[in-house]
Amino acid sequence: MRIYLIGFMGAGKSYWGPRLAQQAGIRFYDLDREIEESQGASIDEIFSKSGEEAFRIIEKELLHILTESHSQFVMACGGGTPCFLNNIDYMKRSGKVVWINPAVEILAHRLSAERNQRPLLRDIAEEALLPYLQKKMADRRLYYEQAHLCVDADPLDLSYILNALSNA
Repeated sequence: MRIYLIGFMGAGKSYWGPRLAQQAGIRFYDLDREIEESQGASIDEIFSKSGEEAFRIIEKELLHILTESHSQFVMACGGGTPCFLNNIDYMKRSGKVVWINPAVEILAHRLSAERNQRPLLRDIAEEALLPYLQKKMADRRLYYEQAHLCVDADPLDLSYILNALSNA
């Protein structure tokens, strides 16, 4: 089974992904790390040098390459991955999509300290972070809601996720 973890940055996809993969006995991929490795540059550097459009094309290519090369994995996708270039449709056809959906206030708390490492947040002032996240989340909700499963508990119940996906 291919499991794609989606959700806003800071949702916990890269944290929970390896744990879910271990419990399922399958491989884990972090799409952002795979992009960085393939490009020899950080996500931030790719955004700065080439722009978001070029990044999204690279992201889609690697999503397809990894999916077509492996029949079983858990993949932590970037926060914007499902929102561009029909990626959500591709992921839904290719596997099971899980939306990790903590409250936006939890996201703001988690992301507050790491704004400088997040290209989309770098220029957002501390007091503007929560309203910015609320707007971005509203913009992306249409894509995130297409997931096969939405999980908003924190911490996640990994057994529940695997059982729910097996029955979906």
